[in-house]
Amino acid sequence: MIARLVAALLVAGGALQAAPAQAADARPSEVITWGASADRMGDAVAGQGYRLVVHTSAAGTDLRIRLSNAFGDRPITFDSAYAGIRKAGAELVRGSNRRLTFDGAPSVTVPAGETVLSDPLPGKVPAATDLVVSIHSPDAAGPATGHGMAMATSYTTQGDHTAEEGAANWTGTTGSWFYLDAVSVRTTSAAVVALGDSITDGWQSTTDLNRRWPDYLARRLQQADTDVKGVANEGISGNKVLADGAGQSALNRLQRDVLSQPGVRTVFLFEGVNDIKAHTGVTAQAMIDGYREIIARAHAAGKCVVGATVGPFKGWSEWDPAAEAVRQEVNQFVRAGGEFDAVTDFDRILRSPYDPERILPFFDNGDHLHPNDKGMQAMADAVDLDSLDCA
Repeated sequence: MIARLVAALLVAGGALQAAPAQAADARPSEVITWGASADRMGDAVAGQGYRLVVHTSAAGTDLRIRLSNAFGDRPITFDSAYAGIRKAGAELVRGSNRRLTFDGAPSVTVPAGETVLSDPLPGKVPAATDLVVSIHSPDAAGPATGHGMAMATSYTTQGDHTAEEGAANWTGTTGSWFYLDAVSVRTTSAAVVALGDSITDGWQSTTDLNRRWPDYLARRLQQADTDVKGVANEGISGNKVLADGAGQSALNRLQRDVLSQPGVRTVFLFEGVNDIKAHTGVTAQAMIDGYREIIARAHAAGKCVVGATVGPFKGWSEWDPAAEAVRQEVNQFVRAGGEFDAVTDFDRILRSPYDPERILPFFDNGDHLHPNDKGMQAMADAVDLDSLDCA
């Protein structure tokens, strides 16, 4: 039934449905509807096909994808790329799979360290839909670029089966996204980008159910009277504000992962626990200086910045009173420093009333740091949606 409804929205004469003319004063523009931070992924595989399942946030038209070779040490060619709507597993809604082009050509070569955008694909893209991007590279080699912890199942194959809508040749599975780091649409809405670590990335939320806190936030935004509808999740597990390690630091990836994305109105910064618990000598002042640099660069780019307090993690192996003292000082700056455009107090939402240095057991997945699905939803519910409008 769901597949038939999606097909009715999207398919007309075997293709995506043509979009109606926009009102003259609507002024649609390009806005990110899905994103995932690029990172180094190990060795690339020549001849591999990827059927990547991603979940849209904002609805729109004229879909474009961004392919990234940010961590490659040589050019990579994609000789085929398609976009369609998922029916189930690796199977697509019949008639929805369409070829993407790049400057009018069916193939594109992405230089080392660069990204490329596809041409706009005419037709509607609904909100909250499993979009499937299928890509193939005949010459992939050296370091691959992608996003390691997708918390979603995608599919692999050998050879070019990108045009196929059936699942017969897509028998491999992967829990990562390869090469695809953003999807955008034309719409009159705007977007918020969540810049964070494993909690934002969704670790310990339920795989394949889109229960990361930015997913819950996207669902709230779809129902709200706001023109912020796009949500891009730019979290990386283990990521830090100040130092490279699990991905480039928030400071070093800010331009690529956040500020370069189209239609972004607000940056939502929720990061810092990995810097604090690593015991590398990072002080509260160093963290505050890092936050200030992100704020300044985002403001210079015309974006608002919402800051979130660092959540409790007592019971995690790296917790100690010294780390807790830094967390408390950092959170005091976030709450009362007056430098963020708005604040969401995730610490207050997640902490136990009986021991505020610990996560509430009801929200604890069991490791005393990462929230479960209920905790993720509570975090999203705590966000003041008006603050994302950046008035």
